[in-house]
Amino acid sequence: MSMEKEPSYAGAGWATFAGLMMIMLGIFHAIGGLAQVVDPDAYVVTEDYVFKVSSDAWGWIHLIGGIIVFFAGFAVFRGAVWGRTVGVIIAILSAAAAFAWLPYAPVSAIAIIAIDITVIWALTAHGRDVTSM
Repeated sequence: MSMEKEPSYAGAGWATFAGLMMIMLGIFHAIGGLAQVVDPDAYVVTEDYVFKVSSDAWGWIHLIGGIIVFFAGFAVFRGAVWGRTVGVIIAILSAAAAFAWLPYAPVSAIAIIAIDITVIWALTAHGRDVTSM
């Protein structure tokens, strides 16, 4: 008798949600990064923040990271274990980057962190259900 649980439509829905949120997060990060690369004064830089990175560097970090997250979201729909693993790792990195970005754009950083947490949960709890349906 197999110990695997039966796939559920709700689980597949959560895994699909995770892939879509990763695509959306990628767009958020890329737009924020592109805005900073195009206009270095788009975000306020504080002098006393522990992460002493130029605003231009933050722009490139978010732009490149956003592109990676965007394409990783599509990989989740393929259903491979490596795709889900990459998705969780990218969501963790995305949340860490958003946390570091808190002084520059607190509202969007908190929204990105909340979505990342949901993506991590959906991929770890229901990731295999998306290919079982």
